[in-house]
Amino acid sequence: MFRTPVCDLLEIEFPVFQGGMAWVSTAKLAAAVTEAGGLGIIGSGHNDAAWVREQVRKTRQMTSKPFGVNVMMMSPYVDEVMRVILEERVPVITTGAGNPAKYIPQLKEVGTKVIPLIPSVALAQRLEKAGVDAVIAEGMESGGHIGELTTMALVPQVVDAVKIPVIAAGGIADGRGLLSALVLGAAGIQVGTRFMCAEECEIHENVKKMIIKAKDRDTIVSGRSTGHPVRALKNKLTKQYEELEKDCAPAEELEQLGIGKLRAAMIDGDVENGTVACGQIAGMIREIKTASDIIREIMEGAETARKLLGVG
Repeated sequence: MFRTPVCDLLEIEFPVFQGGMAWVSTAKLAAAVTEAGGLGIIGSGHNDAAWVREQVRKTRQMTSKPFGVNVMMMSPYVDEVMRVILEERVPVITTGAGNPAKYIPQLKEVGTKVIPLIPSVALAQRLEKAGVDAVIAEGMESGGHIGELTTMALVPQVVDAVKIPVIAAGGIADGRGLLSALVLGAAGIQVGTRFMCAEECEIHENVKKMIIKAKDRDTIVSGRSTGHPVRALKNKLTKQYEELEKDCAPAEELEQLGIGKLRAAMIDGDVENGTVACGQIAGMIREIKTASDIIREIMEGAETARKLLGVG
């Protein structure tokens, strides 16, 4: 029941994507997810082309199965990163924070599947016309940069509006989430925060411990006034953001405050003054497990939920 068109499209066993999170989704995590039957995705973030090439080659040393790279279209290195993806013939790319349309013809030539992240029906339709292979409809429950619609509201509207496969993202951590997404018409799910607590995830242990301790209301959205809202766990930095926004601080001051803060948390372990970007499902995570165990639990949980409903 759980083998969907996206499995055939990408030649993967399970319809589970691992989110391509900056400073989080390195070769080690991506390869582990891919080996477990999902789609592992390297998060390029604002790293340069040399870093991306190194991560792609490291991933290939650990798995022979298809994997992906997430490309941030706002990155100053986007052209160089795309060149690496073309030269390395990366099987799949996901994109965020912009429109990848101008790169699609070249990517198609080398066989790379293009799957952009979208926050609205209009963008999904525009990108379908541009020739993308699928879209990731991400709700505001997710971590990091977010849109305005919830996953429950966004996914079925996108499914009804396009003919290509739709991947549901935002607020999904287990088999119940997978089954719910499939019922909404999605062909798979993208999971980010849950994989932050995978054994193979190389982020600082302080971040993992903070996520495990998190409760249902421990994330907050900062930066709405700048037009680039971000969801993260509450800490000293988010409190500072909140106070500045209440005082109507200029967008430039707020943006300056955020520079380098994601790396400070994920790499350096400063979970009070850094950005601990993660989704609302942080409150569901209670332990660190291997990527293989996480995927197995998602698939088994979906099957259990299906049986409880008496479906299929």
